[in-house]
Amino acid sequence: MISTTISPELTEPSPAAPAPRRRRPFDGTPLALLLPALVMLVVFIGWPLLQLIIMSFQKYGREQIFGAPPSFVWFDNYIKVLTDSEFWTVLGRSFGLMVVCAAATMVFGIAIALMMKSLGKVMRTVVSVGLLLAWAMPALTGTIVWGWIFDTSYGLVNYVLTQITGQNWIGHSWLSDPLSFFGVAAIIITWGAIPFVAFSTYAGLSQVPDEVLEAASLDGSSAWQRFRFIVLPYVRSILVVLLILQVIWDLRVFAQIYALQTVGGIRADTNTIGVYIYSVSMATGDLGSGGAISVLLVIILLAISAYYIRTMLKEDES
Repeated sequence: MISTTISPELTEPSPAAPAPRRRRPFDGTPLALLLPALVMLVVFIGWPLLQLIIMSFQKYGREQIFGAPPSFVWFDNYIKVLTDSEFWTVLGRSFGLMVVCAAATMVFGIAIALMMKSLGKVMRTVVSVGLLLAWAMPALTGTIVWGWIFDTSYGLVNYVLTQITGQNWIGHSWLSDPLSFFGVAAIIITWGAIPFVAFSTYAGLSQVPDEVLEAASLDGSSAWQRFRFIVLPYVRSILVVLLILQVIWDLRVFAQIYALQTVGGIRADTNTIGVYIYSVSMATGDLGSGGAISVLLVIILLAISAYYIRTMLKEDES
C-alpha cells in the first residue's frame, strides 16, 4: 500500500491578494456647504477677535478713541491685569457663581425632565409651555421682573416673609449685601437656563427603551437604581455636553448682574468677569487692559471648549 501524504500548505487555500485601494475623488460639496458658515465666523468672530488681541498689546484709551494713534506696550497690559488683586477676586467670584448656577441648573433641569417623562400628555404640555415662556423671555426683562419680586418696599418676597414669620421684612434690601445679591442672581440665572437643560434631557430620556426599564422594575430595582444603572448611561453624553455649555454660559454672564447692580447692588462688591471687563473698558476708558482681560477670558473658555470637543470625539469613537 502506498501512502500519500498531502502537505497542509497544499490543502489550505492561498489568501486572496488585497484589492488595491482606490483613492476617492475629491468632493467639494461638504466644503461648499460649510463655506457660508466659515465666512460668517471669520467676518463676525475671527476679525473682531484679532482686533481685540491687537488692542490688548496696545495703550488704547480715550485719546485713541478720538483719533490719537495707539502705541504698542506689548505685555504691559497683561502684567498690569495679572498683578491686580481685584482681577483675581472678580475671577474667583465668577467661578463661584458659575459652580452654583451650573450645578443648580443641571439638578433642577434633570428633575423636571424626569417629571415630564412620567406626566400625562396634558400636564406635560402645560409644563412645556411654562418652560418655553421662561426660555423665551429676554435675560434683561427677566431680571427686571425678578427685581420687582425682591423689591425692598413692594416686593412679593418681603411681603410673603412678613406674613409667614410675623416679622417685618418690608424695607429689607436683598441686593445691598453681596451674599444675598448673588443668591438672587443665582436664582435668576438658573431660572433662565433650566428650560434648555430640561428639554435636552427630556429628548435624551425618550431614547431609553421602556422594555429595559420595565424589566428592571420587575426584577425589584428601585427608581434610583434604574436611573443610575440604566437611564444615566444612555444620557451621559448629553449631560456632559449640557454641563460644559452651562459652565461656559454662566462664567461669562453679564446682563443679569449688570441689571441687578443698577437696581441696587454695590458694583465694587458684586462685579463678575463680564461686568468687570465692561467697567474697565468703558467706565475707566482703559480699553487696552479691558482687551487683555477679554483675551484671558477667551483662553479660559477655549480650554473648556477643548475639553468639550475632546469629549464629543471620544463619544463618536465609542
